[in-house]
Amino acid sequence: MKNFFSLLMVLPLMVIMAAGCAKTKQAGGFGEAEPSGFLGDYSMLKEGEKGQATLVYIKKDPAKWKSYDKILLKPVQVWRGEKSDAKDMDKEDAENLGRLLWSKLDAELRKDYQIVKQPGPGVLQIEAAITEAGKGMPFLDLVTTLYPAAAVLSQGKRMVAGTNSFVGAASVEAKFTDSQDGTLMVAAVDRRGGGKYILKNRFDRWADVEEAYSYWAQKTRWRLCVQRGGANCEEPDE
Repeated sequence: MKNFFSLLMVLPLMVIMAAGCAKTKQAGGFGEAEPSGFLGDYSMLKEGEKGQATLVYIKKDPAKWKSYDKILLKPVQVWRGEKSDAKDMDKEDAENLGRLLWSKLDAELRKDYQIVKQPGPGVLQIEAAITEAGKGMPFLDLVTTLYPAAAVLSQGKRMVAGTNSFVGAASVEAKFTDSQDGTLMVAAVDRRGGGKYILKNRFDRWADVEEAYSYWAQKTRWRLCVQRGGANCEEPDE
């Protein structure tokens, strides 16, 4: 107990020292991303390589990729299928998180594409679903970040379950299709969990989820840039 109160006294200094560490991380172990049913057919997906989603399919067709200059970004839904970890999510949380992920994607993609509302020539359609969104427990997360013995236990939990103790976690599934002929261009399943880090908004219980959404939005823009053979494609830090 004495050690615990000593820790509380030095937290402000340790917070400053810990700032700037990694944010969210891809989650592996038994808790890694698993199909929820949103994509329907998962037979084409393979285990992703380094820097890719946990499960991924990408159509290799340079000419078709280069033909897209518009994107139809469908509203993000919370998938409530039987295998989805989001099936019992509160309605208000679901609506807010769906809008948040959509807005992150929209903000990144409109930097390179015209965002449209109807299918048509040169239009790539993107559909995404939230299949998990778990709040973190910020104070306990902070303690396990800064207290050595607790940090060791947290890392042990990550090896087994895919995420550290008390952090938020998020999973998504997405598919990119040609808006006219329905050709599947990309399908992906991914999961991210909070890293042991300090942010100015660290005591927002949804902070880890929001960071994951920001990362996915940036990664989507980068991936599309690579697929169309763009110059100066900027990959976000893992």
